[in-house]
Amino acid sequence: MNLKELSERLGLSQTTVSRALNGFPEVSEATRTKVQAAARRYNYRPNMRARGLATGRAMAIGHVIPVSSKHEIVNPVFADFIAGAGETYSGADYDMVLTVVSDADEADAYRKLRAKGTVDGIIVHGPKVDDSRIALLHEIGLPFVVHGRSSEAALSYSWLDVNNRRAFERATSFLLDLGHRRIALVNGLETMDFAFRRRRGYEAALAARGLAPDPALILSDEMTEANGYRATHRLLELAAPPTALLTSSYISAIGARRAVEERGLKLGRDISIVTHDDELSYFRNGEDVPIFTATRSSVREAGRQAAAMLLDLIADPDQTPQTRLLEAALIVGASTGPAPRP
Repeated sequence: MNLKELSERLGLSQTTVSRALNGFPEVSEATRTKVQAAARRYNYRPNMRARGLATGRAMAIGHVIPVSSKHEIVNPVFADFIAGAGETYSGADYDMVLTVVSDADEADAYRKLRAKGTVDGIIVHGPKVDDSRIALLHEIGLPFVVHGRSSEAALSYSWLDVNNRRAFERATSFLLDLGHRRIALVNGLETMDFAFRRRRGYEAALAARGLAPDPALILSDEMTEANGYRATHRLLELAAPPTALLTSSYISAIGARRAVEERGLKLGRDISIVTHDDELSYFRNGEDVPIFTATRSSVREAGRQAAAMLLDLIADPDQTPQTRLLEAALIVGASTGPAPRP
């Protein structure tokens, strides 16, 4: 069965049926469900070769993965984002092209993808505060959506991000309400935009209570278990150690917990930890009761939504850039409690 025959059976236009099958947001959920059910019932499969020739599209989306000794996207968070994006791509009969390069070769990788016509669009990962890739992708004319934002980018662009500043402002305020005043921040690399915004949220919450941030309590590095452990060990060695920590990653928080427990301290009683939880599919923050109090936002869902935004941009390249800001929920777990008495 071809698209025309499927459309006639459903009494819908070919455009509506095509958009429903490709996951475009302007199609209602009821219509999308109806079309997808009919496609399964009649064993409809689009002719991808004919479709590509007719549309001039590669029917593939690119993800360029730079690998270096320090990079925040080479971790389980990226894998969950890709899984979510992949669900959207497969529903629209798009393939995924992963290109792994050194940091120095990343710009060339984008140019080659554009020159070869290998992909119809790109998801940009791990944006920095001033990210040169945004200007580059505008220059070469390759549609793209940024997972995150770039604070100092001069050009407009499509992005999907978590409200990192607001999340860490809320987390810091939560600890302040519990009586904590010595609150440390174990952050990601602060050249990365998400970490820059999280620090600003932390500082804003302190300022609102008339507190100045203590530089000795602010550490940043790649978000690994080992770095979380080392940072927490260093903080607990201070003459005036913190009574609470904010960590930018669940992975870092696990290292922080190891350092705390090695000293015979108990989470939620002797020291509190709030972390950011990306709600990873295979690395859960507890079951019924969260292990850590956390600002929670599903990175898998972010992948689904960013991919849908990019497919929409490819279908209508003249539209104005789309932006979407997701709010993180504050989930109370077993890792926080009132500040201990001196």
